[in-house]
Amino acid sequence: MIEALKKEPLGKFSIYVSKEHTFGTDAVLLSDFAGSKKAKRACDLGTGCGIIPLLLLKNDSVATVDGVEIQEKGAAIAHKNVLLNGLDGVFTVHNRDLKELRGVLPSGSFDLVTCNPPYKAKDTGNPNLSEAERIARHETLCVFKDVVKAAAYLLKFGGRLCVCHRPERLADIICDMRECGVEPKIFREVIQREGEEPWLVLVEGRLGGKMGMTVMPPLYVEKNGELSDEMMMIYGDYKQGKGRQI
Repeated sequence: MIEALKKEPLGKFSIYVSKEHTFGTDAVLLSDFAGSKKAKRACDLGTGCGIIPLLLLKNDSVATVDGVEIQEKGAAIAHKNVLLNGLDGVFTVHNRDLKELRGVLPSGSFDLVTCNPPYKAKDTGNPNLSEAERIARHETLCVFKDVVKAAAYLLKFGGRLCVCHRPERLADIICDMRECGVEPKIFREVIQREGEEPWLVLVEGRLGGKMGMTVMPPLYVEKNGELSDEMMMIYGDYKQGKGRQI
């Protein structure tokens, strides 16, 4: 049984979320980062409620997208979002383990793979989280290298893997990507406001890519106590008293 759902506006789409299967700023930023280049076919690993596929489709960044989600309730919510928005045949949800995609999704068929992975190592952080929250936030069922291995299986040669992660895991990201043949090509820090340390990193790797990384200017979330112009563009139109329209 799916827990109580809340429906939120998503521009031309809507999205159901629950307390345990929802989304944050990091997913919105990753979808914008990954969607800067067009892709015919994409796959989102650990898709949760399906926020990243929906944002990629909303912005016409992809033609079709598959979402892989190991948690049954999360996958069920994502599928409800497919039906809610009339995306059957465009957005396909797979309730599967990303470590076991052979025979489920075709090898070498995707232009883009995205993932907002668990950030923390197993058995660290808040011990009072629910099982669903532990799976989403901690490397309980997969580690980052599992994500990269899955992406390397799915991607076409030259295809892109786009991820977000915590800055303290940057060495793991770069080492695991390179070891799996996905060369890190673009890096960007996300900083809440000028003078602070980054709280998120965005990294793009290419399967079979040549050495050489582009370091983009930092993305500042706030400026002068308000959302920066870039964040306003990413989120979309803000209307007084009506909250955000993503």
